[in-house]
Amino acid sequence: MKLRIEKAIYGGSSLARIPADGPLDLAGKAVFVPQSLPGEFVEAAVETERRSYLTASLNAVLEPSPSRIQPGCEYYGRCGGCHYQHADYAAQLAMKRDILHETLKRAHVPVETEIRILSAEPWAYRNRIRLHVISLPQPSLSYREAASHRDLAVTHCPVAAPLLQQAIAAFNQLLQQQPALASRFFEVEFFCDANESALLVSLFTRPGKPPANLPRSIAEALLASLPALKGLGLFALDPKTRRTQTVATWGQHYLDYIVDDLEYRVSANAFFQINRHLIPHLLREVIAKRHGRIAWDLYAGVGLFAQALMQRFQQVIAVESSPASTADLVHNLRAAAAHCISSDTLRFLKSRHAVLPDLVIPDLVTVDPPRAGLGTEVCQRLAAIGPPQIVYVSCDPATLARDLRTLQPSGYRPVALTLVDLFPQTFHLETVVTLERR
Repeated sequence: MKLRIEKAIYGGSSLARIPADGPLDLAGKAVFVPQSLPGEFVEAAVETERRSYLTASLNAVLEPSPSRIQPGCEYYGRCGGCHYQHADYAAQLAMKRDILHETLKRAHVPVETEIRILSAEPWAYRNRIRLHVISLPQPSLSYREAASHRDLAVTHCPVAAPLLQQAIAAFNQLLQQQPALASRFFEVEFFCDANESALLVSLFTRPGKPPANLPRSIAEALLASLPALKGLGLFALDPKTRRTQTVATWGQHYLDYIVDDLEYRVSANAFFQINRHLIPHLLREVIAKRHGRIAWDLYAGVGLFAQALMQRFQQVIAVESSPASTADLVHNLRAAAAHCISSDTLRFLKSRHAVLPDLVIPDLVTVDPPRAGLGTEVCQRLAAIGPPQIVYVSCDPATLARDLRTLQPSGYRPVALTLVDLFPQTFHLETVVTLERR
């Protein structure tokens, strides 16, 4: 069928509607078409039909958008990692801003301020990538194909830092020299610091006890082509729960990551933002010129925000549930003014009187939850505490809109809204919202 594309939607596709002269039982129905751009006239083939919408594949672009460009990666369209490489970067940012604005509007969240955009170099930005290890048709690293569990062998990844691309090449060469290694591992992860001076490699093993000297032998094989390698870890991975357990290590288990003038210890399995170009800008956006007596940093990770808050507040309470991140958090906030709490956020909010007997309402609360967002109960408990200001860092516009709507009855309104494009070439978007109680 031939369709006129109306707009981009969250998830990587764009939306069109079947015209009135189309099939009678489908006229007006929404169709989601990947790799298409607003305003384009396309030819598409139906893939699946649901009650309220259809999904389609793009056959041809009959009237291309002026923003359409040649993708920057040979794997684009087959690899499931990127979604917007067919659009120039200005168009990517415009689509994301429109998606964010419409998502908030549909949730009846009033936005009385302009959506600012923070962006940087849209290529070679990732400081961490994770790939699958495959044996067939030959030993290689791979990503998943789009919308499938099939493997796509790769030799490079243009959104990754150059050092990580070197790591892909070096590990692929190692697999060709020692093909038996491919049967030992599920996945490999490469993580580097912002200036690419240090690299960690994490290998996730298949069942069975590997030789004790395996980390050292692999590290020594990689060092000639990867002199920045500082540490290599073997981890047992449960493929169902995705939980890991350290098996053996060589060298360091962490990187010293510098953001502005602050130094963070970040371990191999700890969460840290992935856009090496924009992490300093994200930090400044969240911290801004805020100061006061007490700040809470919930979902604190390794303390990216908490360490900066320590310079502006008399006391900082940092809450994190991941064991790997908590260990780094304690190390990074080793100061009298900081109080690190190993707990998930909801449990902390429920038991805060026991944890903090002399509870004082914080001047500021920063939250950086996973994609699931805060949820109703966390929002309600935060509202009951009543901090005058909340800074919400979100990686999912739908859960952000839901949470902002939940906070509305308690008087919280967005006074600043910034789209931070941490994930160029993909549909993912990060948002920093400053909420004040009125």
